[in-house]
Amino acid sequence: MEESVHKASKKTVDWVLVFIIVVLVLFGFLMVYSSSYPDGYYKFDGDPFYFLKTQVMAAVIGLAGMIFFATVPYKIYAKFNKVILIACVGFALLTVVLGIASNGAQRWINIGGISLQPSEIIKIGGVLYMANYFDKNRKNMSSFTKGFIPSMLFIGVFCGLIALQDDLSTAIILGGALMVMFFCAGARICHLVMLVIAAVLGIAVMIAMQPYRITRVIVFFDPFKYQQDEGWQIIQSLYALGTGGLFGMGIGKSRQKFFYLPEAYNDFIFSIIGEELGFIGCVFVMLGFVVFAWRGLRISMNTEDFFGSQVALGITTLVLVQFIIHVAVATSSMPPTGRALPFISAGGSSLMFLLCSMGILLNISKYANTFRN
Repeated sequence: MEESVHKASKKTVDWVLVFIIVVLVLFGFLMVYSSSYPDGYYKFDGDPFYFLKTQVMAAVIGLAGMIFFATVPYKIYAKFNKVILIACVGFALLTVVLGIASNGAQRWINIGGISLQPSEIIKIGGVLYMANYFDKNRKNMSSFTKGFIPSMLFIGVFCGLIALQDDLSTAIILGGALMVMFFCAGARICHLVMLVIAAVLGIAVMIAMQPYRITRVIVFFDPFKYQQDEGWQIIQSLYALGTGGLFGMGIGKSRQKFFYLPEAYNDFIFSIIGEELGFIGCVFVMLGFVVFAWRGLRISMNTEDFFGSQVALGITTLVLVQFIIHVAVATSSMPPTGRALPFISAGGSSLMFLLCSMGILLNISKYANTFRN
């Protein structure tokens, strides 16, 4: 009986996780349309559905990718760890050499008429590569010379590949996920403290290298002092959240999206959620991510294969760190930086690759012993 239950668990994906992913994506359709139709109408030839159509197309491709990767046995990625590393380096160099500049940063490449953001690929590649590395070197993780130093170098390489594209926030998200994986792989606390210190120093250097980043940090401490220029965006975000109150103004009734709050459908969509659906709406969104965290971490903890457990942990953490950063920026809890709200914000390639990574997570869920609990 026990064996049949175990075999059944290997054939069944986590349907609760599938449900919450689909709900968040569908909710994203609603909020992308609600927050973007002024920009679509006035900037794209009177088409209020411009961003919604792009979002739906990306979601359809992404969901197809999710289904495909949910059928691919996850252990195959461990066999191609060197290919993954080479591909990540190649995408980073290709972006630096042939990348398309957008909003002052060269983070995009065009392949066959489709614009892709390689940092999204590198994030997933970094998790897969480091999961295999931690699996192969578990016995050495507590060692300074055989565990900490090599791990720090590899983490630095993957984060550096993204930082080369002038995408510090994505590098921080990946670094946070890889450090969580390192900790769960058996790293010593003192080594992690050293890694955090090194990361903070590295971030400080990266900030100091770009004047606009220094400005963002200065404005963060007193945005109202710079409300007519650099502080404008974060102030409008706070106005949106404050106006929403407990129950919000109602779907479609946001005022800040009418060209007061830049990137309302992307980097600050949480603020529009707060304005239109209020504190209650924000709580429900956060509960959605709590459920996602519960299922993702449950899969990680119940997967006997260490490689699979690490991949599930890394993918789940990537989403959660990005979610936390998005909400923190919208509420002025950290210096502003462009980060989409996972599953919900407008974004073509980011949504597609996110859903593909969900396929990997769902495949791992087939092998998790969650049905025994």
